[in-house]
Amino acid sequence: MAWTLWARSPAREERGVSLFDEEYWEERYQTAAAVWSGEPNRQLVAETAELAPGTALDAGSGEGSDAVWLAGRGWRVTAVDFARTALERGAQAATAAGVADRIDWVHADLRSWTPAEQYDLVSAQFFHLAPPERGTVFATLAGAVAPGGRLLVVGHDVSDLESGAHRPHAPERFFTATEVAASLDPAEWEVVTAATRRRPALDHEAEHHGVTVADTVLVARRLS
Repeated sequence: MAWTLWARSPAREERGVSLFDEEYWEERYQTAAAVWSGEPNRQLVAETAELAPGTALDAGSGEGSDAVWLAGRGWRVTAVDFARTALERGAQAATAAGVADRIDWVHADLRSWTPAEQYDLVSAQFFHLAPPERGTVFATLAGAVAPGGRLLVVGHDVSDLESGAHRPHAPERFFTATEVAASLDPAEWEVVTAATRRRPALDHEAEHHGVTVADTVLVARRLS
């Protein structure tokens, strides 16, 4: 689930539609041929390209670019999102890529969904809930990592608020990799990466070329 293009709409607010409601995202997807680029998130590629494939949970899968990329590299993926239109697009992309048999598409709200199994990789890309809801969801996702598996959490860094990128002014929804790492029991987890990485903004992230944004990246391996 990403929020790069969030824009407050008075009409939506009058209807009481939250930016994290299924209705909001369904409207977003249904009013555009594609919301995202169709390319996998770059931090996912950087952190998993050398891993042996196993089972993966793509939390907030959107239109499925990460799930399709992982499946193409041999992973068995469970892709979860609460927007049916996004899931349908992901399934179409998987069929076109020849990996439909390697992805299970699950319609669910991650704020209330509980995984029925554990995975070798759990990926949450740009999942910017407000606290304390965010901590609850991240704890659920951490619990879904199998022993020896990895948790990958990527978010927009709070410095993006000053970068000129399209980000809502909601500082409470930003987090750091260090904060997520601190929520993990050191007796059960090895923090592999907790870093902020700068990169050029994508076309949909800023009005002008040359804007630099930052991703906060956590990778942790479960010991037991």
